[in-house]
Formats: sequence, structure tokens, C-alpha cells
Amino acid sequence: MTKKNNYDAKNIEILEGLQPVRKRPGMYIGGTNEAGLHHLVNEVLDNSIDEVVSGHATEIDFHYKKDGFVTIKDNGRGIPVDFHPKYKNKRAIEIVLTTLHAGGKFNDTAYKTSGGLHGVGISVVNALSSSLEVKVYKKGKIYTQKYSQGKIKSKIKIEKCSNKLKGTEITFCPDEEIFENINFIPKKLFEFIKMKAVLVGGTSINYKIDKELIFDKTPAKALFYYKNGIQDYLNEKNSNKNKMFDKCFSINNNFNQNEKCEIFISFNNNEKSSLISFCNTIETPDGGSHENGVKNGLLKSIKLYGKKNQFSKISNININDFIDYSDIFISIFINEPSFEGQTKKRIIMPNLQKNIENLCQNEFLLWLNSNKKIAHTLLESLIERSLLRTDLTKIKELERKSIKERNRLPGKLVDCSSKNIENTELFIVEGDSAGGSAKQARNRELQAILPLRGKILNVFNVSLSKIADNNEIQNLIQSLGCGLGKNFQLSKLRYEKIILMTDADVDGSHIATLLITFFYKYMKQIIDSNRLYLAMPPLFKIYNKDKSFYAYNDKEKEKIIEKEFKSINPFVTRFKGLGEMPALQLKETTMSIDQRKLIKINTYNGKKEIKETDNLFETLMGKKAEFRFKFIKENANFLKQIDT
Repeated sequence: MTKKNNYDAKNIEILEGLQPVRKRPGMYIGGTNEAGLHHLVNEVLDNSIDEVVSGHATEIDFHYKKDGFVTIKDNGRGIPVDFHPKYKNKRAIEIVLTTLHAGGKFNDTAYKTSGGLHGVGISVVNALSSSLEVKVYKKGKIYTQKYSQGKIKSKIKIEKCSNKLKGTEITFCPDEEIFENINFIPKKLFEFIKMKAVLVGGTSINYKIDKELIFDKTPAKALFYYKNGIQDYLNEKNSNKNKMFDKCFSINNNFNQNEKCEIFISFNNNEKSSLISFCNTIETPDGGSHENGVKNGLLKSIKLYGKKNQFSKISNININDFIDYSDIFISIFINEPSFEGQTKKRIIMPNLQKNIENLCQNEFLLWLNSNKKIAHTLLESLIERSLLRTDLTKIKELERKSIKERNRLPGKLVDCSSKNIENTELFIVEGDSAGGSAKQARNRELQAILPLRGKILNVFNVSLSKIADNNEIQNLIQSLGCGLGKNFQLSKLRYEKIILMTDADVDGSHIATLLITFFYKYMKQIIDSNRLYLAMPPLFKIYNKDKSFYAYNDKEKEKIIEKEFKSINPFVTRFKGLGEMPALQLKETTMSIDQRKLIKINTYNGKKEIKETDNLFETLMGKKAEFRFKFIKENANFLKQIDT
């Protein structure tokens, strides 16, 4: 017979004082791992920051010592030390340190905006520390008390000190019975203490970590001071970023006397972004109402401006097209914020979200209208990104097809027989007739031929939907097998070299230029890895019954005639196109590894050179014909280049 389990009053456990914190620390600091450990510093530091925000402190000192103790001191008002009206025999300092939900932040008389609202911060740190000492400097006296695991270990000691000293000093060591590891990470401490100084501009934080604790390049000492707060920090952080334009968007707006909102946005050319948000100096990594308000406001203002100024396809844009290329910094100071949980990682406040959304929409719309040139650059870029994002589905289908149907490569591709990529070459040739000659002239084991019909699409300023719908480009993508754009993988390229083989005339040069543009925009790694080449077919054959030579330009032709045919008038044939060149001749002059000439296509990858190359492509291949006309006027030498 099973024993009966009784459930009555004696089964109800009552945890007194700070026992609940030690029993279930995860409820108060999120866990006993690395994040929970560092949360202790955050709780103490936030109390000092609150003194700064409320206008009562200007300096904070932080010191992580080699004995494992952390000391945080401010020059604020100091925790109250008088006897509490409810507990006649206890001073307020003792109640704050040993009682959950005891603090000065439940009403707005002591603090208007504060990060600590639950009255559990410093008492939780006390409960989870093997040792904690508090010192309060007030009116020429120091009030000191020691604790261990949340329990009082000494009576409050009162000593005299200078009247100039004021504020609170907390020294504590995490309890190794609670935490998996009680060693703080210097780099992590450095970063979030620095961020506190950023968020409360004009505040000095003296940071120090004993050298014995540092095993990387984290500084041992620093004075964090940002006179203009967030703006100074962003100028420092973004100085080396590739920005779309230098001008940033910012909001520094007061909701009322005590509440305010700061938003800063810088715009990048590359897909490198950051979005960081804070409420009352506490980071909110999971976002919430304030982040949602900013995102909604930005998107609404962009679409309103786009529709008013008749930007086509403005409706395609979503917020990711914007934030994936932006650095966004949000900081709000508000009364009585509603956090999701004690660790305060997310804000849930629908009314706040609506207020920030309206503010952001109105301010960003005004900014766009006041900076029309910048606004047009931004919106054109957003539309291009949206097309890239939406049209990638077609490209992905195309890539899946190339993987799924490897044995069904494009019908016009004449593949090589080698199963290894080493030494293989893909010749991209102009037209079917040239393809026929190249097919006969090739080395069947190592050389593949892909004929293209006419001039391919200029891909520089078109959406991926047009690219995916273009048969010639589809054939090219499938033949190469390595994807394109974001999905490009060099390791999947099916050939070691790609060789563009076009006629040695204006049309041939144009086709080669269009192909190079395609590779530069969507498969630049092929160029960077020295895989792309131009074949150099000869322009002339100079011969008689005894000997023959090939020349690649007029100057070379004249030299050959002068040197090799001094007293004889040789026959001179000018090749009209590769398709008219016999296969044997094509092999001998253009495709044979031993005798051909190739030009390697490459780029310089310095920051200045990349920008110059991008500008050149924009000039020659972009939408604006006036740029090309100007370039031709400045660079063409008409007299010398006329083909007689």
C-alpha cells in the first residue's frame, strides 16, 4: 500500500529577508551565468547613474580589484541614513540593503526618471555577494556597514570625514556558491561602463581594473567623458565607416519637463548595421515599444515622401531595407517605464510606442524635405535594395536548378571532359559562328565553350528580376555554377579560368565591357581571385608563300612588314570576326595555351581605388548619359583613333 502524501500548512515554506533571492537568483538577475554575474555591476552602477540623471552627482569611480572585489562610488546625495519612520530602530541604509522592494524610486519625489524601479537592485547584489560593504558620505560623516550573503555582519559604524565628501560607495564580491564563475570579463566591463558615460553626457566615470586581471588589450585605466553624449560617441565610432553621406539624422526631443527621447541614425553604403537602444541608461537588447515606434515612424515617413515625390516601387520597401544599412542609437528617459522582467531587456508600453512613432515620422519627414538631394539618394538606394531582396527568390530558384539539374546544363554550353577544376577554362564567345569555330579549336579535356547571342543586358542599374529573366545571363549563371550576389560561393565555380573571347572591334569591346560589368557587380570575387581574363585575337594576318605572322594592332602590323618583308609586298588580311577565322587559326592565335595572349582583369582593393572604380562604372555604365558624354569629351582622342 502506497504511503499517503499530505499537503497542509506545514508544507508551506516561508522565505524571509533576502532568502528568496538566493533560492531563485534567476528570477532577479536572469541566471547565474556570465550575464547574471555582470548584471550585479549593472545594478550598483545604475544607482549611481540615477543620481547623475537626477542632477545630484557628476562623478563616478569604478575599480575592479585583483582580490575579486568591485568598488563603485559616486558623489551624489548618498543613501539616506536616518531612522525609518516605520522601523524606529533601523536606519534607512540598512533597510535598503537587506529588504526586497525597499527603495526611493516608487514615487517621483526622489527620482523623476530612473532605471531601478523595483526596489530590489542593491539588495539583490547584497544577497548574492559573499561580502559587501556600504559607505555613505554625508554631512561630514561616514556611515559604514558590512554584510555577507545578504545578512548583516556589523553594526553601522559612524566616523567623521571631510564635509566635502558625499555620496555612496559599494564594495562587493560575488558569491561563488551562487555563480558558475565569479571572474568578471574586463572587456565587457569596459564597454558597458563606457556606454553609461555616453548616455549621460557631461558625466565623468573613472574606470580602473587591476592589470593582473587583464589578459587582452582592454585598457587598465580610462576616464570616460562625453561632453555631447551620444553625438560624440557616434562621431568616434563611425569615423572609418563607408557612409552613404556624412549627414546624420537626429532627434533630441523632450516629451515633458522630465522625459526625453534621443535618436541618432547614420547611413552606410555597405550592409553593416547596428541598432542599440536604452531606457533610463539601461540597455534593452530585446527592444520593445521604443524601437518599434522608431521603425514604424521611419517607414511611414519614407513611404509618404516617396509617394509625394513619385518614386516608383516605393511600396516595395520594408524597414529591413533601411535598418540593415544604418547605425541607429535610441535613448529614452521616461517616468515609470514598464520593463518586461527584472533584467529589463524589453519595454512594453503601447502609448510610448505611439508617441515615439508620431515624433519620428514627423521629424524624419521634415528632415527628408529639408535635404532633398540626400533624400533622393537614400530612397533610390532603398528601392534598389528592396528589388534585390524581393527578386532574389528568382535567382535562388535559378541556383537551385543549377544544383538540382547538374546534368542538364545550358544547351549551348559545350563542356570540357575533365572532372577536375584544375587548369579548366570557360571561353565565353560572341555568337554561334564563333562558338562553332571555338568548339573545333578547343582542347576538349580542359576548355569549355559558351556562345552568347549578341550583347547581354547592362546589369549595372537593373533589378535582379530582369537579370533572372534574361536567357543569356541565365545560361552564364548556370554554366558557372557558383551563384551570384549574396549567394555567391567561389568554391562552387566550375572552372579555374573564365576567358572572354569577343571580336577585336567596337561591338566586341562593348560586349566584353558588359560582361565585365556583370562580373564586377555580382561575382566580384572571380575578379579578385584572378580568374577573369580577356582573350586577345589578332586583327591582321601578314603573309606570303614562305611565312606568316599575326598582328594585334596597326603599329605591330607596320613593324612586322618593315622587319620581315623588307623588299616584298606581303598579303595582309584583316579579320572581321572570330566566326570567320578557321578553327586551326583560332586555336593557333587565341586559344592555344602556348601561343595565345591573355589580359588579366583585376582591381586594386585599396579604399581609394575601390571608390574610384565604383565611380568609373557609374560614369560609363550608369543611367546618366551626360556622365558618359563628359567622359568621352575629356578622354577620347578622335584624331588618332579614327579607323581609316
